[in-house]
Amino acid sequence: MSVSISLVQSISFTVRRGLRPLPLPPYIASRGRLPFRTPSPLRSLFPKLSCSSRSSSTSSSMGASVVDSSMDAVQRRLMFEDECILVDEQDEVVGHESKYNCHLWEKIESGNMLHRAFSVFLFNSKFELLLQQRSATKVTFPLVWTNTCCSHPLYRDSELISENFLGIRNAAQRKLLDELGIPADDVPVDQFIPLGRMLYKAPSDGKWGEHELDYLLFIVRDVNLHPNPDEVSDAKYFNKDQLKELLRKADDGEEGIKLSPWFRLVVDNFLMKWWEHAEKGTLLEAADMKTIHKL
Repeated sequence: MSVSISLVQSISFTVRRGLRPLPLPPYIASRGRLPFRTPSPLRSLFPKLSCSSRSSSTSSSMGASVVDSSMDAVQRRLMFEDECILVDEQDEVVGHESKYNCHLWEKIESGNMLHRAFSVFLFNSKFELLLQQRSATKVTFPLVWTNTCCSHPLYRDSELISENFLGIRNAAQRKLLDELGIPADDVPVDQFIPLGRMLYKAPSDGKWGEHELDYLLFIVRDVNLHPNPDEVSDAKYFNKDQLKELLRKADDGEEGIKLSPWFRLVVDNFLMKWWEHAEKGTLLEAADMKTIHKL
């Protein structure tokens, strides 16, 4: 029987008594980001990558700063400073571009803005899935419900490592701290299990959208949560029945509930069978990292 969404266990944002506060890096504590600069080793590793768009991108970004002056300051900074990894449909790196340009729908439609992304599905020891509602200030898909964490590996040494998908795992660990305040020790990189890849395209509001080659990662860990309100409006654990009720409400348009398009694709194509593997401890048997599912 479906369980009402009101019965879903909410995550308390209050630090429990007796827990030693975890120090946050300065760029997290200040809600800022370190300036991005392409490290010289990347140029030697990828000498043929197309970076010709950077000068035009820089000038267009300066103009966009004025056009999008109403954008939340934190999100605007991320849009212009984060560099996404551009890939072809075989997931080969072909260049890099600002997060801003990668998500402009007109550029997605007119050029190659396909970039790498990842989606984390984190389960606790009761095999409940942690979902988040994106903050109201998010540029793409604000206030929609989605999987635990969804973001992008950046064009930097540590997140371009292809061996054992370490670059993707490093990015996932970084963003779980950024968005949900989950300490790195709670989510060791070797505990992320890459299960598959999917390629999809989805508009957001006419101006923004997504065109991503998305790595799907599962992890089963009990974690400490300290959600960042700049990124997350709400966070809750769902069992299977509670998730089915959330899906029903989204389908029926109840309570204004909306789901992100990538999360819905995973739900419709992979989630329940992978969830069963998580409960059985057989996730590695479900992994297929050779196929790129075009959805």
